[in-house]
Amino acid sequence: MTEGSLITDELRALIGVAWEPAVFKIEEGAIQRYAQAIGDPNPMFNDPEYARMTRHGRLLAPPGFTGWPVREARAKEKLFDTLIKAGGPPRILDAGVEFEFFETIGAGDILTATLSVASITERDTRLGRTMFTAAETTYLNQKGDLVLRSRSTLMQF
Repeated sequence: MTEGSLITDELRALIGVAWEPAVFKIEEGAIQRYAQAIGDPNPMFNDPEYARMTRHGRLLAPPGFTGWPVREARAKEKLFDTLIKAGGPPRILDAGVEFEFFETIGAGDILTATLSVASITERDTRLGRTMFTAAETTYLNQKGDLVLRSRSTLMQF
């Protein structure tokens, strides 16, 4: 650790390490509940009969839907614990998420989500010395195609 730095050697060792992948099936009901929760009335997300008549032949997931958010929350909780145990500051804030879409996600897809720490940096903020962790999750479908990449930024101080 550099003098005055928040980033310990244990934290540096986490960069690039992939966590155990989570595998889950995308279900029609989950797509519909998500679309309703975000207030999107698009029949491609809500009406299975309509969706079956389109070129996709199935319900598609709205942007930002990744299947089973509970599993992702558990992975992030485990990441929080790991960052703190490795010497990171104990207060964590969600500093945003970015999505990069490559292929459609729809009912019946089986996704494999793998989380890794992309980077850990630090800088002075109004909160004092603050650490920023970028965690990246890649989502592959059952064919092995990259369908989505999300990048979450965490602030620790």
